[in-house]
Amino acid sequence: MTAVMAARDSGSLSLGGLLSSLEKARVQLDSDEDDFGFLADLLKSRELQALVHVHNKINHTKKTCQPLMSNAEDIAISIMRDIHYRTIPTADAIELFATLQSPHLQGILQAHDSIAAKDFVPHLPEIPVEVDEDEETVKIVQLVKSNEPMEGKGAEPIVGATIKQDDRTGAIVIARIMHGGAADRSGLIHVGDEVQEVNNLNVVGKTPGDVLKILMQAEGTITFKLLPAGSSAHLRESKVRVRAYFDYDPKEDKHIPCKEAGLAFKKHDILHIVTQDDPYWWQARREGDRNMRAGLIPSRQLQERRILSHRQEQTANGQRNIIPKSPSCKPSPKVKKIIYDASESEDFDREEVATYEEVARLYPRPGLPRPIVLIGPPGVGRNELKRRLMSIDVDKFRTPIPMTSRPARPGEVNNRDYQFVTREELEEEASAGTLVEHGEFKGHLYGTSSVTLKSLINAGYVVLVTPHYQALKYLRTAEFKPYVIYIKPPTLAVLKETRQAAHARSTFDENNSRGFTEDEFKDMLKAAARIEFHYSHWFDEVIVNDELSSAFERLVAAVNKVETEPLWVPASWVQ
Repeated sequence: MTAVMAARDSGSLSLGGLLSSLEKARVQLDSDEDDFGFLADLLKSRELQALVHVHNKINHTKKTCQPLMSNAEDIAISIMRDIHYRTIPTADAIELFATLQSPHLQGILQAHDSIAAKDFVPHLPEIPVEVDEDEETVKIVQLVKSNEPMEGKGAEPIVGATIKQDDRTGAIVIARIMHGGAADRSGLIHVGDEVQEVNNLNVVGKTPGDVLKILMQAEGTITFKLLPAGSSAHLRESKVRVRAYFDYDPKEDKHIPCKEAGLAFKKHDILHIVTQDDPYWWQARREGDRNMRAGLIPSRQLQERRILSHRQEQTANGQRNIIPKSPSCKPSPKVKKIIYDASESEDFDREEVATYEEVARLYPRPGLPRPIVLIGPPGVGRNELKRRLMSIDVDKFRTPIPMTSRPARPGEVNNRDYQFVTREELEEEASAGTLVEHGEFKGHLYGTSSVTLKSLINAGYVVLVTPHYQALKYLRTAEFKPYVIYIKPPTLAVLKETRQAAHARSTFDENNSRGFTEDEFKDMLKAAARIEFHYSHWFDEVIVNDELSSAFERLVAAVNKVETEPLWVPASWVQ
């Protein structure tokens, strides 16, 4: 044993050295051959040699590992952007683009950046625990007091957990662990743990309010004595991202368990849902937010119930029909009426309960651009914006040529102005479901072919589409992956001022021989209200056409963004 200690003290745990020392010391020690044989065989064994080898490797490896960066995902996006802008990318560049775009590598980079950005200090001192065999098993947990919420009316932020009083036993128990908070990071506090002491003060028989007073008065570290719950499963952070389709302010929510624990967000914000364990309250953080602690938001189930309850109240109060009908519901003889299979009706445009939609990033695809869909009420200026955009680069932008069963007029050219087909051919296309929109006007059928749209997309053109808004139900799919821009009219006063100043011709007049009337402007605003009510959750961008030149600049910027930046789309589009 002296030889072993000497070899260890010399700083080298070498089995060869130990064997050599053992042989030298053998004559000096009073021990039999069996003992020496056993010890020699043990030192020569493969298993011990492997263990010592691992031990030496660990001891000679640098124990601190600092990240070189915390923006690996941003660097990957920058590299993909550089590849995309190359005039003729090489085969290696295309392969690198595909690798960087893969969901698996993106997940690894996101995980790396999340870990690199974490702050694991301060380091708490060890707490001596005296074990009494007559007592129940307890946990002693020490946390640093920080700006994190603890449930309770008027409670200041404390440790990132919520408490409640058990209805049956009256005990104070942990009700919820806020993901990323101090309690969660400790890994020692779990839902269901019973709180017995806080900073050596007995809280058995106390109320949650009493516990909160103790916590608020505490400074520095807080020590909990807990009876462990039956399950100690640690929270797992999910990778789900959603786009919110409503505004939320926890300060205005009278049902949230803890207002200080709530997460406020706006419509169209991207949220990272970290846990959905609770059926009514999810934990989430805004995408890109470096705050590691998550906040409470209403679950999809809870929010849907709230929306439906609100609509029922509106119906009971006689406010159900507050959304005006589109003018096309009562068309004038000169206005082209689009009639879908489902028809334009309250049944077709039924109100969806839009709460959250799961999303993922879609990166620009070289040679396969996304189509640009311009939605808006009649007369708002979508076709003029499309015409201007196409005139910038006739080799880049295309629009599908609609089909019609009417005969060609003088000056019209087949496959330039329209695809002139027979009524039977168009009806056959409609029956086969190959039209993204179709209808009848003055005894003639019109329609836009999905086959034509696909062929233009696959040919590498940026396709511009200005369909009737109901066509969104058929266009917004994984097959087309459109970028939907809503062209919104300004206020009535601005509409009248800007259109009169530009001498705009009414699109409701077949001959375009006059300006818009005030009634037509009002009908345009009513149609816009209807479109926004039913379809605003599908808009990727909103451009107010208050002045044509500035609206066009915003449209060009939006198109450039679609071509160059990764954007959030429904998750099913990238799977």
